[in-house]
This record gives sequence, C-alpha cells and structure tokens, in this order.
Amino acid sequence: PSVNVVSILSLPLPELSKKLRDGSLPLDHVFYAYVGKALQITTETNCITEYLQESEAQLRKAKLSGKQGLLYGVPVSIKDSIDCQGHDSTMGFIKYLNKPAAEDSVVVQVLRRQGAIPFVKTNVPQSLISYDCKNLIFGQTRNPLLYTKTPGGSSGGEGALVGGGGSILGIGTDVGGSLRFPAAFCGICALKPTGNRLSKRGIMSGIVGQKAVAAAVGPMAKDVESVALCLRALLSEDMFSLDSTVPPLPFNEEVYSSTQPLRIGYYETDFFTMPSPAMRRAVRETKQLLEEAGHTLVPFELTNVDHVIFNFCIGGMFADGGTSFVKKFNGEMEKVGMGLFFSLAKSPHWLKTLLSWIAKPFVRSISFYTVDEVWSLHHEIEDFCHQFIAQWKKLNLDVMLCPMLGPALGIGYPGKLSVAVSYTMLYNALDFPAGVVPVTMVTDEDEEELKGYKGYYQDWWDRTLAKAFHGSVGMPVAVQCVALPWQEELCLRFMKEVETL
Repeated sequence: PSVNVVSILSLPLPELSKKLRDGSLPLDHVFYAYVGKALQITTETNCITEYLQESEAQLRKAKLSGKQGLLYGVPVSIKDSIDCQGHDSTMGFIKYLNKPAAEDSVVVQVLRRQGAIPFVKTNVPQSLISYDCKNLIFGQTRNPLLYTKTPGGSSGGEGALVGGGGSILGIGTDVGGSLRFPAAFCGICALKPTGNRLSKRGIMSGIVGQKAVAAAVGPMAKDVESVALCLRALLSEDMFSLDSTVPPLPFNEEVYSSTQPLRIGYYETDFFTMPSPAMRRAVRETKQLLEEAGHTLVPFELTNVDHVIFNFCIGGMFADGGTSFVKKFNGEMEKVGMGLFFSLAKSPHWLKTLLSWIAKPFVRSISFYTVDEVWSLHHEIEDFCHQFIAQWKKLNLDVMLCPMLGPALGIGYPGKLSVAVSYTMLYNALDFPAGVVPVTMVTDEDEEELKGYKGYYQDWWDRTLAKAFHGSVGMPVAVQCVALPWQEELCLRFMKEVETL
C-alpha cells in the first residue's frame, strides 16, 4: 500500500533506470508495479503469452549482487519468437508448443548482463508473416487504444503491452515492418536497425534462408530516449563477444547528441499505396516544423515501388514459390489470415499462368524462380540499392522523412492487405535503419476526407484499405525516420528531433 505505483509507471526509462541504479527506487517496487500493470493490460488486450517465473529469482540475485549495468533492474518484455531459456518460441504454431529453448538468444543474454529483467513473452501472428496479431494458441491481441483495431504485427503483443503501459521496454523483430507497424498503431516509438547491427542468434524466423529482405531485431518504448538507451546497452562488448558476426560498432554518442541542422529528404507518398489523409498531413506538418526549426527539407521522388514490392520483396522471400513456407503449416489446424497466399502457393503452374493475366505482379512474385533468376534478382536488388543511395548522395541528404501506414487498421484487415506494407518493407529491402515516431492523431476532418479515398489503382485492395482506415478518430499517426545503413545513431537523433518538435 505504501508504494506509489502510478508515479513509478509514469517515469520515463532513462529516469527510472537512474533511480534504480542510485538506489532511490527499490527494484522489487518497480518490478511488481510493472507485473501488476502488465496483468491488467493483457486482461484487456490479450498480449502476453507467458510469464517468465525465473524473473523473480533474477530480481533477488540482482538485489544481492549490486552489480549494475545500464538497464539494472528494468523489467523488459520479449517477443514470442526470441528465445528465452526454458520457454517456447512458438511463432503461433501448435507444433512448437512444449519445445523450450535450450538457451537465451544473444540479445536476451546481453540484456541480462546489462541488469535488465526479462519478465514476459508476448503474442505474435501465426508464422510472423502478418501485421495483425492472431494465432490458434493464444488468440487475437487487441489494440490498447481501441479494441476494435489491430495492434499491428508481427511484434503485436509488444506494441499492445508497451502502448498500454504494461512494459517500459520491449524487444521485437522486423522483416517488413514488424516493429514499426505495432509502434505506429499503438502510439509508441521503435527502431528497426540495419539487419546485422544487433545479433539475431537464437531468434526464430518466419521464412528461413531468404536473403532478399533483411530482418532485424530492435527496441520499442514510449519515447526516443528510451529506445536510444536500450541500443546503447545492447551495443556492448558482450554483444560483440557473444556473436562475432556482429560488427563491433559501439553506440556513437557524438552523432546522437549533435545539434547541427540536418538536410532532410521527404516524400508524402510512394505512389503505390495511397496515403490516408492523416498520413499525408503527418508528413506535411512534421516537414513544416522541421523547416521552422532551421533544418533543410528536400523533396525526394520514389519510383518503381510496385516493382520493388512484388519482385524484390515478395518474389525474393518466396522464391521457391512459397513451398518451404507452406510446409511450416503442415499439421496446423488453420492458416490464420493466409488464405489468399496459400491458394496461390499451392496452385498448379497452369493456374498461376492464367491468374497472372488478372493480377500479374502478385501471382508472378510467388511463382517458382530458377537459380539463374534468383541470382538475377539479387543483382537487381543490389543495383536498386546503389541507385537509391546515389540519388540520396546527389541531394546531399543526412536523413529521410517518410510516411508510415496509419492509423491502425481494423482487426482482420491486414490479412487482406499484404500489399500495404510498401511504406515499411522498402527499407528492409534496402536494409536501411528506420524508426517510427507518433506525431499526430486522426481528426474528424481526416475521417471526413477519407470518404473520398480511392487509391491509385481503384481495385479491391484500395477499396478494402479505405474501409480498414475508417473509425479511427483520436488514434495515433506516425512518421518514419530513415538513415543510411549503419547510421542508427543519426536515425535516432532525427527521431528525437521530430519527437521534440
């Protein structure tokens, strides 16, 4: 009764961690404040899959040892697909139940060495290849801000828990927007680093072996400073010694704390997925504030995004015609939200040929690629990346301001709208660091303007997306902040600038 839980839960991570390290806040007060809040949020949203009982023993050990890392005593939530010793990483598949991980993933090992206390694992969509959050084991996770909306995915449980205040720091993964969707939909911040900036050892993958689209592991929190503190803690000697494939690049404080004016590229649309009125307004208002603060904003024109999404992203991920991915579902009772994809992946070649006349790029992208075609695809991706960087350098840009899909879609819609990942997946294909910062909320005017939403193709997908956006007044809308590969600190510095403004 004497513990002021509300004041503990209101502290931002840098302040909380400082109070834990200097002893002005007892570890168990903080731990049980978050356990209680997490229980409340998962009762409302169904976001937690498992309580890590050993966290209580770790808490007692931390109090006795007095050994302090940057995240000493901080309770951290972990996405289902990230291995924690003695616990399942199911990816929403029944077949992976009761198959506990033999050891912690490298990221979890480093968190523990930095004093953090992983205390829960969180829900994901079946297979991870979705930006909704539902499976047959744990069911549907809901958005903590509006229960009829999805929290996003695949790190959807993390988004719901952190967004609802039940965790101060979450760790998720991203192969097409899986950190950024939940952050944007639930009104928090997240960073998708360059694919190999943080170790992926001990992390389950939805699609094994594909190299076309770079997966990444990254932090989610209420504010940018908290995300930066997590990255600072993870980019330690422990990370580099536990996984020698990770380049030994410690956190660059000088870049992050710089106040030099930035030269910022921006665009309002990718000309593939038409932005909602709130998305477009979010970019425009952020651009204006950045200009007023003394930064230079330069228009950047995207081209051929449809080609990138269908050929590089979907084609590269499913270059075997989706065969290995479909095999993962053998023995599962249901393929949650994957109906269209499964129908196409299992179709005979003659039917795909026929269907390709109706929806050519999508059908072709999940056809079987020959070895020569795969090599050609990789060369194309490399060429596209070099061309993109050349355009970036020609404009002398530091960072890029981009739209982020939003507001949160209604539950069930992401399964029908796989092509709407265009704004996020582009930066997995390029392997650029990309962060999300909430900047505004949907207004009545946005909702009214949405009635005229037609989309660029005016097809079934565009009509469905218009329906999915509706009923979102008061929901958060974010922007993406992007930097060149390995420049996470510059990306975070830009995110901090946007958040402050």
